[in-house]
Amino acid sequence: MTITFDPSVRDFLAGRIWLRSHTPFPTETIDAHIASKFIKTIQGIQSTKAFVNQTRHFCNRCENDIQARFTTFDCAKCEAPCTYCRHCLKMGRVSTCTELIVWNAEPPTYPTDHIIAWQGTLTTRQQQASDELTRSNTKRIPHLIHAVCGSGKTEILFEPIHKLLLAGNRVCIAAPRVDVILELEPRLRAAFPQTAIEALYGGSKSTTESSPQLILATTHQLYRFRHAFDAIFVDEADAFPYTAEETLRRAVQKAAKPGAPVHFVTATPSDKLLADIKRTGQVSTIDRRYHGHPLPVPRSETLWNYTKQIQKGKLPKKLANWTADRLKRQEPFLIFFHQIGLMEQAEPLFQQLDARIHAVHASHPDRKQHVQALRDKEVPGLLTTTILERGITIPNVQVAVVGAEQLIFNKGALIQIGGRVGRSAQRPSGDFVLFHHGITYAMDEAKNEIIQLNKGSVRT
Repeated sequence: MTITFDPSVRDFLAGRIWLRSHTPFPTETIDAHIASKFIKTIQGIQSTKAFVNQTRHFCNRCENDIQARFTTFDCAKCEAPCTYCRHCLKMGRVSTCTELIVWNAEPPTYPTDHIIAWQGTLTTRQQQASDELTRSNTKRIPHLIHAVCGSGKTEILFEPIHKLLLAGNRVCIAAPRVDVILELEPRLRAAFPQTAIEALYGGSKSTTESSPQLILATTHQLYRFRHAFDAIFVDEADAFPYTAEETLRRAVQKAAKPGAPVHFVTATPSDKLLADIKRTGQVSTIDRRYHGHPLPVPRSETLWNYTKQIQKGKLPKKLANWTADRLKRQEPFLIFFHQIGLMEQAEPLFQQLDARIHAVHASHPDRKQHVQALRDKEVPGLLTTTILERGITIPNVQVAVVGAEQLIFNKGALIQIGGRVGRSAQRPSGDFVLFHHGITYAMDEAKNEIIQLNKGSVRT
């Protein structure tokens, strides 16, 4: 007798590692698939004896093995001491008595008929990088696209992704920041109109209606995948928290099928990433923007005692004048702050200039709406933390940094922030000002590197 399965269960679970209690299917459906061995169960927390009277724990979902991130408690469900992982708690608690489930049968077959609807033309160097990336996919080796902000990195990926899709492969574009995914989603949907695409980030809804062949996801979402993708592209690979969290880097590797290549895309790769890819794969370097115009060189303006002035309810004169000038010229703007509290104190002061100015940060409940309003020209500008240092393109945007001397504004961050300016061929320049209480090495290094990139003399 042939045992049948529900294709929607297969399509949802294929490549995923999921909490049994959190599936969007009836319990009896999942139970039947487990009984038929179409679904395999895995213990949530694996515990092993280590030294005398010590136990080491391992989370089978996020692969956390830092013992300080586990908590043991008396569990009413299993009536015994039970350990759960605090590291991935926001995705639903994984504990000793939790069952994780994975698809244990033939995976879905993905379509091979896809089109690229993008009508643009790559520059000679973009096309060369795209071809090199395709060759790396064929060789199944990692590849780094090291390209300046505004060089058209996303467009470079279109052809290599298309060829992967035509071969029936499943592809993931991952990024550490939600804003990058929100920026990429409409562009990828427009470029691949016939492809099943899903965007996954905190608050997004998973679909069970189809099996998405192209997934856009924050790197945190890859905790929920295992051996899912034939190729992964990590965009903004140098961004926090990806660079700070080893479990995120492991999650990317876990989400790739064995032997599948993991590629990286960034304007500011770390020395370690450059060295690793040069040793195991290939690097494509692009030091010019797609429109051929130079990167914006930052200018510095002193802003003495800006913190005290804002705390006293006064906007520093230079900052107020810069903002008023942007409003007069009807130029959209981003003003970066190093600290949320100071930014929120400044928000009502900016609103005296224009009530539509808002502040956003990583946990702001209306961040997505405010950023979209800036894109739609419904607000003139935003105050922001470094959450918007990358992954956002606003034509003709002007940029200021308040407190550029602060440690959070390192060389890479300043280069990325400046990269928001002049991305449009119609508006290839703009103002990039660093308001500071003293010039730092990072400010000098960022300026010097941008100048060298504009000369075409930075090589890797």
